[in-house]
Amino acid sequence: MTVTTVPTVLTARALLLDMDGTLVNSDAVVERCWRRWSERHGLDADEVMKVVHGRQGYASMALLLPDRPMEQNHADNARMLAEETADVDGVVPIAGAGEFLASLRGLPHALVTSADVPLSTARMAAAGLELPEVRVTAECVGASKPDPEGFLKGAAELGVDPADCVVFEDSAAGIAAGRSAGMRVVGVGPRADFHEPDVVVRDLTQVRVEAGADGWIRLYVG
Repeated sequence: MTVTTVPTVLTARALLLDMDGTLVNSDAVVERCWRRWSERHGLDADEVMKVVHGRQGYASMALLLPDRPMEQNHADNARMLAEETADVDGVVPIAGAGEFLASLRGLPHALVTSADVPLSTARMAAAGLELPEVRVTAECVGASKPDPEGFLKGAAELGVDPADCVVFEDSAAGIAAGRSAGMRVVGVGPRADFHEPDVVVRDLTQVRVEAGADGWIRLYVG
């Protein structure tokens, strides 16, 4: 993993934060649920796991089972969401996430996640993390990441130009969504390193936030 070793300073009017893999490590439950799903459908679980991170479940299913009617994907996704919401064993915060969120109190920021309200609430609570006041969840959008809709809605909710936002993401789909929204992207963790965000950090202990008197947020990364 190529993490940032020389401190980088980014400026933004608002920060848009993915959840899974960025604030919360939910890999254990994601693996359990999707591997069971893969077995039910006769698919190679290792190949499935390369697809599912960052996307809403129905969008992953559409890629993995391209001939299946979309209404079946949505129904299957609803079952998957319920299964994931009930299973928080092993859900923990990404290192530095609590301190990072605390440093954003009073600053413009939003959660932009492919999880729905019950799942995002359950995972943030299991990780002991405070939910941002502004949240864009699966219910809020018509298109899953890598579509930029979620990030654009987050910027609109905060009243900030997309170009003045910085996204924190871990997955290929999420990084692509941030870029498509015209935003700069801080990649978090080992998955991010393969998808060319603007800068990559090992975890959130490598990010320091400073509020400027001019209304800009300064991010010291690395």
